[in-house]
Amino acid sequence: MKVAIAGATGFIGSRLVQMLHEQGDAIVVLTRDAKHAWRVFPERAFPNVQVVEYVPTDSGNWQQSLSGCNAVVNLAGTAIAAERWTPERKQLIYDSRVHTTERIVEGIANAELKPSVLINASAIGYYGTSETATFEEASAPGNDFLASVCQDWEAAARKVEAACVRLAIVRFGIVLGNGGAIAKLLTPFRLFAGGPLGSGHQWFSWIHRDDLVRFLIEAIARPDLSGVFNGTAPNPVRMSELCDTLGTVLKRPSWLPVPGFALEMLLGDAAKVVLEGQEVLPRNIEASGFEYRYPQLEPALQEIVAQS
Repeated sequence: MKVAIAGATGFIGSRLVQMLHEQGDAIVVLTRDAKHAWRVFPERAFPNVQVVEYVPTDSGNWQQSLSGCNAVVNLAGTAIAAERWTPERKQLIYDSRVHTTERIVEGIANAELKPSVLINASAIGYYGTSETATFEEASAPGNDFLASVCQDWEAAARKVEAACVRLAIVRFGIVLGNGGAIAKLLTPFRLFAGGPLGSGHQWFSWIHRDDLVRFLIEAIARPDLSGVFNGTAPNPVRMSELCDTLGTVLKRPSWLPVPGFALEMLLGDAAKVVLEGQEVLPRNIEASGFEYRYPQLEPALQEIVAQS
């Protein structure tokens, strides 16, 4: 196959490139910084990679690189919880997802040789937050900032269906792997200062990075996979259970909670991503017959810690 990937140098995208390359596929890496992309994917180690520089929110010659691809995977989007949500940051979060998706769909629609499928990221923030509700793919959207971003993001992706291109939208949960969210928890635990964030009662709907990437590859290859999929493991946990399990794996105590007000002082509204959560179940992935390697949290954390 030949697969174009936006967001290829990120935590999920880089693993997707590696796994596609290992199975002999050609990859078109869409990137804002070609030099950085070549550092991540050096030509000697990744001879099947082509790097195309783009301004993701603008139309341009880069869109021609989508023609002749079998699939396009759109993982683009600036980090949600890395900084305080100033009005400028909120606009960047929105534009980097919605407008980038619009330009990718535009490029697919105008392609002489159209890809057969677009795999488009979304997020479980679509559902809003709750300590009591359980969400499946058919559940109604929430009404907060992230939910509104996800709704517009998905609406932009759905326009590709007018070009008779199959669409799979994957709403990512918290992705665990060597790096990413879990890396921020490892250091305090290893220093005997780990503990739950906020109340500990909030839901933590997670997925191991390798399971998520394996599903993305399966969604590329299987013409029967279309529609919305919750990209989570089938066994979400509360934050307190996550931290207790991480402490068990590291043989460290989980005793020093981080109070919610401290995160709010640091991240402002962005602390909502950590302090509030949602129980999300992957009904459509399970119905597809996909087999998780890490359906339970403890084996997933054991593998990640062993690699870190």
